[in-house]
Amino acid sequence: MSGPGRYHLLLTVDGRPVRHGWWGREETARDKFRRWIGERGDRPGTRVTLLDEETGGVLADWPAQ
Repeated sequence: MSGPGRYHLLLTVDGRPVRHGWWGREETARDKFRRWIGERGDRPGTRVTLLDEETGGVLADWPAQ
């Protein structure tokens, strides 16, 4: 893989990007997804989204819409 990774994790607060990460393995990205929720989930307006950059699909979204 030549890019940053297939699985893109995005943390936003009040719609503004605060943190990004890219991983080549879905298992690693899902682990980070859970960690970011644990670390930042208590802040109002927080959203964590896991995207598959290859398909363009959302794999997980917290809180669920």
